[in-house]
Amino acid sequence: MFAKINSATILGLNCSPVSVEIDIAGSWPGFQIIGLPNTAIKEAKERIRVAWRNCGKSFPNNKRIIINLAPADIRKEGTAYDLPMAAGILKAEKDLDIDLSKSLIVGELSLDGKVRHTKGVLALARHAKQTKDIENIFVPKINAEEASIVDSINIYPVSSLKQLFQHLTDKQKIEPIENQSIKNHLKYPEYEFDIEQIKGQSFAKRALEIAAAGGHNLLLNGPPGAGKTMLAKAFPSILPKLTPTEAVESTQIFSISEELTDDKPLVTSRSFRSPHHSASATSIVGGGRYPTPGEITLAHNGVLFLDEFPEFSKKAIENLRQPLEDGSITISRSESKHTFPADFTLIATQNPCPCGYYTDKDKDCACSASEIKRYNKKISGPIADRIDLYVEVPKVKTEKLSSEEKTESSKTVRSRVEVARNQQQKRLQNTEKNTNSEMGNKLVNKHCCLENNIQNFLNQAIDQMNLSARSYYKTIKVARTIADLEQKESINKPHIAEALQYMNKS
Repeated sequence: MFAKINSATILGLNCSPVSVEIDIAGSWPGFQIIGLPNTAIKEAKERIRVAWRNCGKSFPNNKRIIINLAPADIRKEGTAYDLPMAAGILKAEKDLDIDLSKSLIVGELSLDGKVRHTKGVLALARHAKQTKDIENIFVPKINAEEASIVDSINIYPVSSLKQLFQHLTDKQKIEPIENQSIKNHLKYPEYEFDIEQIKGQSFAKRALEIAAAGGHNLLLNGPPGAGKTMLAKAFPSILPKLTPTEAVESTQIFSISEELTDDKPLVTSRSFRSPHHSASATSIVGGGRYPTPGEITLAHNGVLFLDEFPEFSKKAIENLRQPLEDGSITISRSESKHTFPADFTLIATQNPCPCGYYTDKDKDCACSASEIKRYNKKISGPIADRIDLYVEVPKVKTEKLSSEEKTESSKTVRSRVEVARNQQQKRLQNTEKNTNSEMGNKLVNKHCCLENNIQNFLNQAIDQMNLSARSYYKTIKVARTIADLEQKESINKPHIAEALQYMNKS
C-alpha cells in the first residue's frame, strides 16, 4: 500500500516542503530510505523499528518498505523525519482511511517511543501556516510552547509514537494546544551587572547610552582592570525590550541553531553573545558545507561582544565588514546560498598595546613602538570606519572605587533609551529601518537636515580631523541620536560637538 505524509526541511533559516512517500509491498523484506537523506535520516530505520516495538506493536519486518523524501534533488538533513515516516508506515501498512493531506508532521523518535526535542520547530510551524492547504501541524510536546506562538494553525503536541498511533486510529485523540502571543512572555531579565554598580567612567557610560539609543557600534580602549568588560556586560541592561516581531525572529534563529532549552523555549530578551577570541571565522559569521548561523546571527536584535578585539583572527575580524554595513551576511557554497540576518550592536574592547599599559600613568609600558603599531594595525581601516563610537576608558582612581556617590541605575537610563528609540521608530516608520545607525545616506539627508552654521561647523571639523565620508555621515547619525535622547526635533551644534568626541582620531 501507499501513503504520503507532509513534512518540511530547513534550508538556512527558511523551510521547503518535503513529501514523505511510503510504499509497502509483500515481496522480499527490506527497508530503504531514498531522496538524498543524510546519515541521521538513514539511521531512522533502526529508531523507528525499536520505537515501534516498544509501543507494543509488531513492525512489518516481513515486507518491503521504501520511503522517498521528495523532491529527491534536495539534500535532507536532521532527525525531524522520524515521526512522519513512522506515521506513514502505519497508514500504508494498516491502509488507514484518515486524511492527513492538510497536516504536517515533524519529530525525532527515541528508542522507547518518546518524541524528542527537535530543532527548528518554530520555523516549521511558520512554514506550515504559510503553506496553502496545511491546517494542522504535529510537533513534539516538548516543543509545543515554541510552536504555540504561531496563530491560525492547529498545533498538536505529540509526546510519544504510541500517542500518535492512538490519534490516527481514533482510539484517543490529541487535543490541539491554545495559541498564545509571544508579547505576553517579553520581559526584562535579571542582569548580572547594573550600570549604577560601575564607579566613575561617566564618559564611557554616556557612550553606552548613546550606543543603546541609536544602535551604534562601540569600541572601548583602555588598560587592563579599567572596567571595559564590566561596562560591556552592563550594556544589555539599558537596552529596550524586544518587540514581538524581534522576539519571533530571534526565537526562530535560536531554534534552528539548537540554542533553545527545555526551560527556555522562547527568546524573550535581547541576546548577548560573547565568543572567545580563539573562535574560528566560520563560528562567528556562520558557514559550513550546508551553511548554518554563526554568532553574528545569534546576536541578531541583540549584542555581539568581542573582548580583546585585536586578538581575534584577521579573517574573523575582516568577515564582519558586510554584516556591520548591511545588517546581514550572505554565505555562498557550490550547492546552496543563504542570507542570514545579522543586525546586532557590536561592543568591542581592546588594550592600547600588547602589554596593556601604554596609556596607564601608573605602570610602564614594556612594548616597543613597532609592537604597538603592529598590534593596532590588526584592526583594519575599513573595520575601524564601521565603528561609530570610540571611547578611551582610563583606570579608575581608588577614591572613586570607595566612593558612596549614587549614580543612575540601568532602569533610569533605559527609560531615556526607550523614549529615543520610539522617536526613531516614528521617524522611520515607512522604511525597513528601526534605529539611527541603520539609516543610509539618503535617509540621513532626509531626516537630519542641518542649519547652515551647524553644517559649516561640521565641515570644518571633518576637514581638521581628516575623517572619511563614512565618518561624516556617522557623525550626523550619532548627533541625531544625542538629539533624540534630549527629545529635540533638530540637531544643534552641541549635539555635533559631542558626536565628534567619539570619532576615531587615529
